[in-house]
Amino acid sequence: MTIIVTGAAGFIGSNIIKALNQRGITDIVAVDNLSKGEKFKNLAECEIAHYLDKHEFIRLVRQHALPYDDIRAVFHQGACSDTMNHDGLYMMDNNYQYTLDLFDWCQDERIPFLYASSASVYGKGEIFREERELEKPLNVYGYSKFLFDQVLRRRMKTGLTAQAAGFRYFNVYGQHEQHKGRMASVAYHHFHQYRENGYVSLFGANDGYGNGEQTRDFVSVEDVTKVNLFFFDHPELSGIFNLGTGRSQPFNELAAATVNACRIAEGKPEMSLEELIEEELIRYVPFPDALKGKYQSFTQADITRLREAGYQEDFLDVKQGVSRYVAWLLENQG
Repeated sequence: MTIIVTGAAGFIGSNIIKALNQRGITDIVAVDNLSKGEKFKNLAECEIAHYLDKHEFIRLVRQHALPYDDIRAVFHQGACSDTMNHDGLYMMDNNYQYTLDLFDWCQDERIPFLYASSASVYGKGEIFREERELEKPLNVYGYSKFLFDQVLRRRMKTGLTAQAAGFRYFNVYGQHEQHKGRMASVAYHHFHQYRENGYVSLFGANDGYGNGEQTRDFVSVEDVTKVNLFFFDHPELSGIFNLGTGRSQPFNELAAATVNACRIAEGKPEMSLEELIEEELIRYVPFPDALKGKYQSFTQADITRLREAGYQEDFLDVKQGVSRYVAWLLENQG
């Protein structure tokens, strides 16, 4: 039984492989593009059977020539996730066409297909529910994800030959994201700001929100992995599902959780948000003019459909998830 994971050396892909390894599954084909060579470190912790370069993999898929007879599932996590990349030609080929070709192959071969969509499809909306009228992407990245979701909706109406499930990831944070640079999570950047500067910086007031009070649905990669494996265990489930906690928390809470987790590791007492601000361990900078009108001040996944599909586990809140993440960062990055 072979499992294919694309984006295998990336953030979510490598966490999925580790979770499969914990189940004793190692017959895994890892697909990625290692031109950014430092990503190999994420795979070094994993047990895999084979590595395939992404371009070779796409070529074999399009020729229906992959040399594997018993493929249990494809976890498709490979994509360009840089929302500031405005190269539409590249984004549509890499995120849309690649996903479409792989999906078509999985349908032809009757292989379950679990793929990464994105909450970016909702744009600046205030209701985050899997409905067409609520989807208004603001950039070509969001559009590339939206367009394939539309393909899946049409195919579901005419009938699927195998499971196909897409997950609209909200603000994911956690281990194995260090290679993402500026696109790494806010929790990652807060950790390094505190370690390097002794304080964390947040955006000031904007759009009716006070200093650091903009809120997001922050979801731990641990929970993202659990949801992916739940659907892997239930191949009868198909569709598009929000993957967030269903809870929106302010950046202030995220910053406080990060600073306090670092302080506890230093043998120092936990402090309240008010105390952290008073001691200037959390500071505010003017909201950038360039982001005004283009910034999501609020996100919160409606996870009704996910719950109706049968996923009932609790999600880590910011304090729980960030504490675990900071412990991992301290152990693995010093």
